[in-house]
Amino acid sequence: MKMEISSFLLFLFSLISIFITSKAIDTISATQSIRNGGETIVSAGGAFELGFISINSNTYLAVWFKKISHGTVIWVANRETPLSNSSGILEFNSRGNLILLNQENLTIWSTNTSRTVQNPVAQLLDSGNFVIRNENDVNPENYLWQSFHHPDKTFMPGMKIGRLAGGRDVRLSSWKSEDDPSKGEFTFHLDSSRVQTVIDKNSVTTARSGPWNGIGQSGLPFIRPNPIFNFSFIVGENGSYYTFELIDKSVFTRNILTENGILNRYAWIDRTQQWQHISSAPADNCDTYDLCGAHGSCDITKTPVCSCLNKFVPKLKNTWNAADWTGGCVRRTPLDCEKGDGFVKYPNVKLPDFYSIVSSLTLKECEVMCLKNCSCMAYASSDLRNGRGCFFWFGQLIDIKQFNEDGGQDLYIRLASSELDTRSRRRIIAGTVAGLASVLLIAILCIGLRIRNKKRKQKQNAHGKWENDLDLPHFDISIISKATNNFSFDNRLGEGGFGPVYKGTLEDGQEVAVKRLSTESRQGLDEFMNEVKCIAKLQHRNLVKLIGYCVDLDEKLLIYEYMPHKSLDCYIFDEDRRKLLDWKMRLQIINGISRGLLYLHQDSRLRIIHRDLKLSNILLDNEMNPKISDFGMARSFWDNETAANTKRVVGTYGYMSPEYIIDGLFSVKSDVFSFGVLLLEIISGERNRGFTHSDHQLNLLGHAWRVFMEGRYTKFIDELIAESCNLSQVLRTIHVGLLCVQHDPDDRPSMSSVVLMLSSEGPLPEPKEPGFFTERKLSEQKSCSVNGLTISAIDVR
Repeated sequence: MKMEISSFLLFLFSLISIFITSKAIDTISATQSIRNGGETIVSAGGAFELGFISINSNTYLAVWFKKISHGTVIWVANRETPLSNSSGILEFNSRGNLILLNQENLTIWSTNTSRTVQNPVAQLLDSGNFVIRNENDVNPENYLWQSFHHPDKTFMPGMKIGRLAGGRDVRLSSWKSEDDPSKGEFTFHLDSSRVQTVIDKNSVTTARSGPWNGIGQSGLPFIRPNPIFNFSFIVGENGSYYTFELIDKSVFTRNILTENGILNRYAWIDRTQQWQHISSAPADNCDTYDLCGAHGSCDITKTPVCSCLNKFVPKLKNTWNAADWTGGCVRRTPLDCEKGDGFVKYPNVKLPDFYSIVSSLTLKECEVMCLKNCSCMAYASSDLRNGRGCFFWFGQLIDIKQFNEDGGQDLYIRLASSELDTRSRRRIIAGTVAGLASVLLIAILCIGLRIRNKKRKQKQNAHGKWENDLDLPHFDISIISKATNNFSFDNRLGEGGFGPVYKGTLEDGQEVAVKRLSTESRQGLDEFMNEVKCIAKLQHRNLVKLIGYCVDLDEKLLIYEYMPHKSLDCYIFDEDRRKLLDWKMRLQIINGISRGLLYLHQDSRLRIIHRDLKLSNILLDNEMNPKISDFGMARSFWDNETAANTKRVVGTYGYMSPEYIIDGLFSVKSDVFSFGVLLLEIISGERNRGFTHSDHQLNLLGHAWRVFMEGRYTKFIDELIAESCNLSQVLRTIHVGLLCVQHDPDDRPSMSSVVLMLSSEGPLPEPKEPGFFTERKLSEQKSCSVNGLTISAIDVR
């Protein structure tokens, strides 16, 4: 009997031990490790395994499929720093980071989380996601780190591609080759519009999906609702991203970004025990970005594949006939907005690139709004589920692909009235007649009524001359008053030289920022008119969008898109928020500002000099993309003009160039100086004006130049990014910044050169002494503009 009890207890103890072991097999605790040599952890359902794997004689920490297709890798940790031998250990350090040590006990890879946790646990989930969490916290929202936020070439169900909460940018990057997991040339990510995915080769777009229209992407008609997985775009306060989820959990699927820049989807077939290829993007040659040039259309079923859109002709006929389509096409009949243009429907196309989005409008309202704006070249529905919302295009229409009846979307393109069919002409004439009838009726009703406010009449007449020149919506004061809760204090975002800024919500739900010219402001109607006229005709992803304006008696208001992340100075100069901007994001912001400034100097209709470029005038959108704002001090020039002289110097101390402050001479090179100051502030986290150092009395520019010339440039980098940044990138960026702030404007590069230098790896010229290099004692200036929609102008006398 005792023998039987002992045997039973031994059996029970064995079962308990097996249960405990199996329960812990998917985790690594703070006191555990994984060594190369066969040690692994397996997800609870047995779907995935993590351990060390050999690829082309190198050793990597990786996650691979276990239940099916055993050994197919979905993620590599140390893809840039492989282990050259069989020695390696994965363990937690004292801060709660997972680190990978080589034979010399040196860290070659780390999760590098900013938060310290007392009881960390690393767990491999049945989704394939490898996460770090607090031992007692299983909430996915509280994960300290996860491999799904750092993917390589594989896009798995549940993974989010885009900009997540906190500004994290998640994108795929190809391997260099099938047996080299280090980063290749291609990336797959969400672009700045937040509604389409793109594939880039070395930061140059090679293919795009077309915008999300509520049910799919206009350029990927083969990706449709299906019983296996659903896919969606999520745009909101917690991020903007593209994702897909499995409906049938028994199915295994994955997307792979190949070394050739193709995103392939595969599904596992149990019967054949193989991965079945399902789809590819780009799918054919017509998915090559901008293959047919502006206003060209690509149809893979035709030879040649490129043709001009209907009512368009080749811009360069000889080269077009020689299969060189880069010149694109132009309208057969030029537009004439005054005579009355109209729209022609082009069905079943991949919508062109570079669009603006307005929500809550019907398709008919989209047409009316686009017709009122002579710069609006086309429109389409932005949500096919309910037929509300518009895409608008304000420039050339590029990267259009023609599908058959089962794909694409309807695009409505602006054409001269003579190119319209009879039906379209009748619709326009009917609309015109109805409009005239309405005007006549209003005139009849107004006869005999007294003008109740002569002052209003006089004010409107004074403004009428320049208002007629604007191609921008005018808002009634009652609409803006209602949107801002009668300009209540609770809606107030901040105040600058222009006056207070208020948050508002229009009737269609769109959030806006309203700048209200203060009666005490030194900036009057001239600055107001200047800002409206300058920015109304600008269209660029790195410029703030002016939605409209309002002039009513003494009220002068500018209505902008609302920027929830406020202005860049509120991050760079704030001890807590600065932690949210890692080096990768700071470089992205610098590049975005440079492209926006290049557009102002070179690519816009007029050459525009901003004259007040500074951190507080850089706004950050939902995805932390930078947008240049505040054009009250801007000046525009024709193509043959590059500089001007003024007796009234306006701007902000610390950002103005020497020749501007001393001689009143401003040019594109004075903006380049301001950009250089801004760039160095972003890298260092310090203000130029008021900067102090124990070793000298130089400002930030002088300090940067001195440590750079002495080879101590690491002393200039913000300590929050010093350990995690790419030092060669930072050094090059500091170098470019110093070239921009050189004393002599002739020594400074143009913005086109700056953009090229920031994106290339060639040699750079030696920087000369920066402006204001003389040692001096400066007082510190502290400020933070809210939403960045203020004008800080200093009238230097």
